Amino acid sequence: MDNKPDPGDLTEEQKRSRRSRSIALAVVLGLVVVLFYIITLVKGPAVLNRPL
Repeated sequence: MDNKPDPGDLTEEQKRSRRSRSIALAVVLGLVVVLFYIITLVKGPAVLNRPL
C-alpha cells in the first residue's frame, strides 16, 4: 500500500483559507439582504400599488 495522503485532506492553511472565504461570503450575503430590506422600506407601500 502506498502511504500517499488522501486528496480530500486539507492542510491547516487551506482550512483557514476556506473558513475565511466562507465568512466573507456570509458577510456579503448578509449585506445584500440588508440592502434589499432598506430599499424596500424606503420605497414603502408604493411597491405594491402598481397595475398588474
